[in-house]
Amino acid sequence: MPVAVVIDSTAYLPPELVLRHRLTVVPLTVVLNGAEGLEGVETQPADATRALGERRVSASTSRPAPEQFARTYRRLLDEGADGVVSVHISAGLSGTVEAARLAAVDVGGRVEVVDSRSAGMGLGFPAIAAATAAEAGADLAGVRDAALAAVARTTVWFYVDTLEFLRRGGRINAAEALLGTALSVKPIMHMPDGAIVLAEKVRTASRGVARLVDLAVETAGDDDVDLGVHHLAAPERAEALLAALTARLGARVHDTYVSEAGAVVAAHAGPGLACVVVHRRPRS
Repeated sequence: MPVAVVIDSTAYLPPELVLRHRLTVVPLTVVLNGAEGLEGVETQPADATRALGERRVSASTSRPAPEQFARTYRRLLDEGADGVVSVHISAGLSGTVEAARLAAVDVGGRVEVVDSRSAGMGLGFPAIAAATAAEAGADLAGVRDAALAAVARTTVWFYVDTLEFLRRGGRINAAEALLGTALSVKPIMHMPDGAIVLAEKVRTASRGVARLVDLAVETAGDDDVDLGVHHLAAPERAEALLAALTARLGARVHDTYVSEAGAVVAAHAGPGLACVVVHRRPRS
């Protein structure tokens, strides 16, 4: 049986893609105003955006327990998998990678854990690369290396309406959040080393979306690309973003994916998120 690929719920892959590549999803937990639920199972994006729209809101997230990963790995190995490659949200954002690595040690030497240094399709593209390698018959090291190569070729840019939610969750420092609020600017962020960094500030949402397009095109360079677009309660913004990107990049665009980000990202980014993930295809 091929190497199995495990991801967490922050990949936000369309369900048909999860099924096609036989990916196993381990959910993170979201707590909204005291109500706890598994992301994508018990808590959906609409639950988060509704809660975040209230005047008083508390939102937090937690990683899966190591034993949850260990149970998943043992089941896949017992079912005949030659090994497991487990690809997860950046260690700079969550303790999920740490939990997976603890479980891998507990299970034995047949599990490789990959830090995507990202989330959303920044995690999804490496997972797809790993699954594609597994389907082609690659061994455990080969599947892991395919994921790592995709991590190196994947870049995330995103826009948020406010820095307040990132500040509350400790994902950026208070000084950056205060500056953005004081100047009423719209921030554009990226994740060069797995942590969220303020890249630019713009004045309007429309300018923010336009700038995301510019940055994505610059990231693509001369390469052919796959594109992921995420949003939070802003589907029209996501569609406009993808249309602008495909118009600019033309025939160099191959696979495209549009999905709403889930409750974990919603809890930390807030409604209005627009995100572009650029995966540069290897040159043949």
